[in-house]
Amino acid sequence: MLKKIVVGPLTRANNSCFVEVLVENKKVVDARCSGIFFRGFELIMEGRDPRDASYLTQRICGICSSAHGITASLALENAAGVRPPKNGNILRNLIFGADFLQNHIRHLYLFSLSDYITGPEVAPFIPGYSTDKRLKEETNNSMIQHIFESIEISRLAHDLVTLLGGKAPFPHGILSGGSTVFPTADVMMAFKSKLRRVNDFIKNAMLSDVFTLAEVYSDYYQIGCRAPNMLEYGIFPRNEEEGDRYFPGGAVINGMLQKVDPSVIQEHVSKSWYSADSESRHPFQGKTVPDREKEGAYSWVKAPRYMETPMEGGPLAQLWIKGDYRKGISTMDRIVARALVAEKIGALMESWVDELEPGQPIFTPFEVPREASGIGLTGAMRGPLGHWIYIKNGRIVHYQIITPTAWNFSPRDDSDRKGPVEEALIGTPIADESQPIEIGRVVRAFYVCSSCSAQVMIPGSPVREIILQ
Repeated sequence: MLKKIVVGPLTRANNSCFVEVLVENKKVVDARCSGIFFRGFELIMEGRDPRDASYLTQRICGICSSAHGITASLALENAAGVRPPKNGNILRNLIFGADFLQNHIRHLYLFSLSDYITGPEVAPFIPGYSTDKRLKEETNNSMIQHIFESIEISRLAHDLVTLLGGKAPFPHGILSGGSTVFPTADVMMAFKSKLRRVNDFIKNAMLSDVFTLAEVYSDYYQIGCRAPNMLEYGIFPRNEEEGDRYFPGGAVINGMLQKVDPSVIQEHVSKSWYSADSESRHPFQGKTVPDREKEGAYSWVKAPRYMETPMEGGPLAQLWIKGDYRKGISTMDRIVARALVAEKIGALMESWVDELEPGQPIFTPFEVPREASGIGLTGAMRGPLGHWIYIKNGRIVHYQIITPTAWNFSPRDDSDRKGPVEEALIGTPIADESQPIEIGRVVRAFYVCSSCSAQVMIPGSPVREIILQ
């Protein structure tokens, strides 16, 4: 007998989203993921000065704002044929890296870990699911203590963003051509001191907690699995030439690694609440025309595809493509990979600080082209992020964004292929259908951010519901 379970809004997922699954014999046999917000940032950008894009698009998401600042800067730099000087490139990497650290720490301790620990009988730990909590009391209490410590540590990571970016979130220190804050001795001494504390927490608490979790919940190496189809654009340019990156780009299709070709990216909208007068489109031809009454649609998230393939992004893809982790593709692999990436980025940041050259320029002046197009591509906290810009008469006339969560949390496409999270949910065991904790564990391991991907709550819809049929 089929039973439908709808969890929505799914909490601890950076704004609200709905997940609907069909369960048969205690296993998920079908799934649909829905983003329920429309914000229309691509429409907001039309008519703007291209230099504003790196600042305005950061408002897409408060927890990963620097990712959009970096990508918008890269897009305009690509259109204008300009790159930051050495110091400007390093400073942007440091700001972006610090935002990575606060993201990954918050994901584990504030969003994900609550699915596994037994918290105290106080809010925000209650109300919540009580099923399948396996940690020994001492281990459980240690992780709870780390949750409270992580709040201060993630704040310190935001301090790092503020030191070089002026504020966090939405730093002012990222713009096309470079950065805005000179690396003076006092600023960089404070930066190194705070970074050392963040890295100590990652090495001594975060990694230990993740490896313990992986041991106790080792069955989650077999849950949330899907085919090895992954995408990464590359993160942190090594130098002002921009081509080589510390985390390389790549596309993995059926386990085979190949070079990224942006021309084969298409966005499908057949199951998304957007009107369309044709089949899938490349982002340079993409349209964002809302149609909430569209028949057959169930999400504000579009369905990007790479060579017609649903692609997963995020720390697991980043490490797989880098060649540093290829154990598996599962819920637990995604959690472990995120902690490993945080450790690697923290170590890289310590070396970047030493590469700064006092007194050297941090910005390359340039003229905004009257007419040009550009692409900005980078890996971000949750996976591949792309901005496509077209400029005419010195103004933005077309802007398209494909976020990591659009890749991961996409609905079905024109050929009815499921999105990556939908694929990963298939086969998930549901021990207690009244407390489907397994659904949240699988989805949150992707670290979805529906505020990024679903660009108005529907009046009259319930704020929270779990429907069992």
